Amino acid sequence: MSSQVSVSPRQGLNARQAETAERLFAAGHDELRAVGHEALTVRTVAQRAGVSPATAYTYLASKNHLFAELYLRYLVADEEWRPSGGSPLTRLQSVTRHLAEMQAAAPELAAAVTPALLGSDPDVERLRLRIGAEFVDRFRSALGEDADPAVVETVALAFSGALLQAGMGLMTYPELADRLDAVVAVIMKGN
Repeated sequence: MSSQVSVSPRQGLNARQAETAERLFAAGHDELRAVGHEALTVRTVAQRAGVSPATAYTYLASKNHLFAELYLRYLVADEEWRPSGGSPLTRLQSVTRHLAEMQAAAPELAAAVTPALLGSDPDVERLRLRIGAEFVDRFRSALGEDADPAVVETVALAFSGALLQAGMGLMTYPELADRLDAVVAVIMKGN
């Protein structure tokens, strides 16, 4: 089932539908923090939001869809943040470090989104592409308009792989920032 909701724009939703969607996302966030991603169900989110499960499924195709939506919202809410540093390397490291710190600051969401993004749900696929584009845009902005597309892609692949490793428990999210600093330095050395 395909949902009618996406982070923005809210095209096609009337005011009541948009309000319902917002209640579901708020309830999903609260439920995730309360019970974790494994125990959360769309039904429990619906109950917390005060809507029927059928209504919830009108907006959310699955709990993985909810997690991907919440994660994209989390990234978009941070769009005011800008890279810092005098060189492309330090600006890029500031981006990967900041993104890693965002993961550490929202451990329930980070734990939920890792397996969610690996799913085959079409709504998740659409959001996975938007999340990836958000990462690439940040890497490109750190490197400048004339950034080598191969370098941007290499950083995106390294970052995605590092997120997966942290999501599997092979490193913590705070360790991710330090590990990425070294990876980015190696990538930029070849540039």
